Amino acid sequence: MRLAENLTIDWVLIKTCLQFATWGFGSLLLAEILRDSYHALCHQINWLAKWHNKHHAAYRRDLSLVSQQAYLDSQLYHDIVESVILVVLLTIVALVVQQWGLWLGVIYAVTFLYSASVRYFQGTVDTDYNHLPGPLETVPSVWFVNRTYHWRHHFDDVNAYYSGVFSFVDKILGTGLSLKGKTVAITGASGALGQALVAELLKHHAKVIAVSTNPDKIQLQPGLKVLYWELGNEENLQESLKKVDILIINHGVNVYSDRTTDAIKNSYQVNTFSALRLIDMFSATITGPDAKATKEIWVNTSEAEVFPALSPLYELSKRTLGNIITLNRLDKVCVIRKLILGPFKSQLNPSGVMSATQVARGILFLAKRDSRNIIVTINPLVYLVFPIKEFSTWLYYRIFSKSVIAGNREQG
Repeated sequence: MRLAENLTIDWVLIKTCLQFATWGFGSLLLAEILRDSYHALCHQINWLAKWHNKHHAAYRRDLSLVSQQAYLDSQLYHDIVESVILVVLLTIVALVVQQWGLWLGVIYAVTFLYSASVRYFQGTVDTDYNHLPGPLETVPSVWFVNRTYHWRHHFDDVNAYYSGVFSFVDKILGTGLSLKGKTVAITGASGALGQALVAELLKHHAKVIAVSTNPDKIQLQPGLKVLYWELGNEENLQESLKKVDILIINHGVNVYSDRTTDAIKNSYQVNTFSALRLIDMFSATITGPDAKATKEIWVNTSEAEVFPALSPLYELSKRTLGNIITLNRLDKVCVIRKLILGPFKSQLNPSGVMSATQVARGILFLAKRDSRNIIVTINPLVYLVFPIKEFSTWLYYRIFSKSVIAGNREQG
């Protein structure tokens, strides 16, 4: 008791430390925003682009150097200039606001200037982590910019993927995924959501392949190609999938209250097994040095993953698909996005409260911000419950399962 009585809490010190930490974190955030915003402006303002283009001109498609002189020019006219501007701006902010925590941002900016200067004077790429040459071995990361993520800025779309360290500026601007020029194949294209997605993708200058069992229901238009397919004959699409950048698996069936043996087989064949066959076929096309950067799979599992859909077999088959997708994500073959969608008007759900067009726009809005779990629903609980379910399932699978590649290594 005496010891407790003698202990006193210095609230002033605690308040000072918290204030310093808050301003310090804010300064780091500000540094990233300023740095990436300057990068974005370099692609919009001609006189800035003249200097920034030296950076893009220094690299080949495999990120090897065009020449040593081109690399030195890129460091001098872009990296060093960008870092100097960042240091000056953050120093001015720190002097004007007069908060010690803001100097953390200045120190952070100085590290960029130091690294760029070392690369310029020594002519080495060792500290230029996002530009190291060689094949892309992993998928684009979500919050931190890795080589694959930054490669897309150079060779996928120079007017996207602006972020340099953290990707939240791209998430704000909607430049975390470019659809321009991408070949996108979508199953279930004759349905309400399928047609809405086709229309929105074309607006984003994508080349769309509508894959449908009812091709006559799809109206031909510029930029759109229609392919017929049959359930169970997915292998007929194999050749076409080689040319596809993004595969959207959107087809499905709802047997409502039916629980017969045929209904069970039909639900799982359509909602689960055909989707998995398509995923396996598409995954086999992810070859080559830069396929990890450009290939993606989007799967419509719906909010039936976590909430009742008043159709038991629909829920069971979709949850099975969703869980296997979570398992597949562990191998990081490519970016796999889940579409967690609420009820919208369609043949499967005539009483849906959202329109297919609203849902399609919501999907693309979040996809362009590089959301890997795209939730579009009016049910606020889904936004809370699904991330918890997805993380816990992912963690369980990560602990108690292993990839085929890892298993082969152990046997070897």
